[in-house]
Amino acid sequence: METQTSDAPEWVILPAIDLRGGKCVRLRQGRAEDQTVYADDPLVQARDWVAQGARYLHVVDLDGAFQGHPAHVETIRQLAAELPIPLEVGGGIRSDADMETLLDAGAARVILGTRACDHPDEARRLAARYGERLAVGIDGRNGLVQVRGWTQTTGRRITELAREMDACGVATLIVTDTGRDGMLNGVNAGLLAEVCDAVSCRVIASGGVSSRADVVALRALRRRNLAGAIVGKALYENQVTLPELNAVDAPA
Repeated sequence: METQTSDAPEWVILPAIDLRGGKCVRLRQGRAEDQTVYADDPLVQARDWVAQGARYLHVVDLDGAFQGHPAHVETIRQLAAELPIPLEVGGGIRSDADMETLLDAGAARVILGTRACDHPDEARRLAARYGERLAVGIDGRNGLVQVRGWTQTTGRRITELAREMDACGVATLIVTDTGRDGMLNGVNAGLLAEVCDAVSCRVIASGGVSSRADVVALRALRRRNLAGAIVGKALYENQVTLPELNAVDAPA
């Protein structure tokens, strides 16, 4: 078991801003038909997260994911220009041009999903080109990778794909347990430990983080490359506050 060391990446909680129809929403387990609108103005919501202590935001262009190309570029440009913290952005990034568009709009990091999973050679090329500005999202259920907006479950294990992306030079993996996303039923700490042990790159947890206890459980794993957690519904529905999550320290 790896433990926290002085060279471990900085731990960060990333509030999620999911964009659909110009609004800030959340989908239950990624289903387009099961949507809740939490804010009409994403910038107002993002400023609130900053005021509460956010140091990084996780932004998903849901319309982009469904359409296959970025759909909220101007909103992302506005967020990047007016917020004092960086954004990572995913959703609908299918080409190099899409990546350049979002980076030019001010995204600090862009997230590839299906494209990287289907074409590891592309992941290797893009990792060499973009370095820290590239992340790969690995989504899955019951230990198996899901692609194309969680609509297809493959026979590949999450840890196998994580190992492959790490070997391609990808600096950051965002690992989502899709069965827990938006369900407020706790994080899959076992999966995160398994992935962290399989790779040397940075890993960010996603899906099911719903309480202070979940963040305590993640920090208690003591994996030096587990660098943070994305939190959405639990914050929007006041199950926990961002200051409470930011206050969780790594175990001594």
